[in-house]
Amino acid sequence: MPDITTSLLVSVAVFAGAFVSGLSGFAFSAVAGAILLRVFQPLEAVPLMMACSIGVQATNLWALRRSIRWEGSLLLIVGGLIGVPIAVSLLQSTDTHLLRRGFGIIVALYAAYMLLRPTLVTAGEAVGRPWVALIGFGGGLVGGLTAMPGAIPTIWCDMRGMPKSEQRGLVQPFIAAMQVFAIALLVGHQDLSSKVFVDLAISLPALFAGSALGVIAFHRVNETVFRKTVLVLLLLSGISLI
Repeated sequence: MPDITTSLLVSVAVFAGAFVSGLSGFAFSAVAGAILLRVFQPLEAVPLMMACSIGVQATNLWALRRSIRWEGSLLLIVGGLIGVPIAVSLLQSTDTHLLRRGFGIIVALYAAYMLLRPTLVTAGEAVGRPWVALIGFGGGLVGGLTAMPGAIPTIWCDMRGMPKSEQRGLVQPFIAAMQVFAIALLVGHQDLSSKVFVDLAISLPALFAGSALGVIAFHRVNETVFRKTVLVLLLLSGISLI
């Protein structure tokens, strides 16, 4: 494949993933990976997606800094940091194919059901800290197995009927922390090809343009459109795991 064609495909993939992630807060790899995993081998595509996703999350955190709920996010992060190493251990010692497929079915069924519900639920009473940390643990564990750390916290927020700014302010730092932790583990277990850094440099303009447009779209859509967008992305992510 010609280099210019590869560069264009990488830019398109990164722009699309960054836009969706800027709008919804997650799903960069689900969108960008549909192209990148066909252009590169997994050992090149996965580190590139992780690095780009961290860049998108950093942009999101800066753009939404006034909405960040640090106390709740830190509880999620603490739980997630416990869950990720367990997932890594399972990946090395267990066939996780059925686990991934089962989780994908659950996510897809939940998203499909919630898309068909005629009304939104309202936020319930405050949840205790141990429960928030447990949600983070589940997100870290599942994220380590499926590369979807934000799925469980996002579903939890949706079930509680959180407004879009509150949801993003809680889940966004968690996703960013899980991705930084994951890429640190990846770097510790393998040597990255220098080509990954070249591809990352090529994709930076598309990454920041997509992120900026996605954040602008997030601020302009109403609660209903945002919620349906999140549920559609959860549905597609679940189907991809199946």
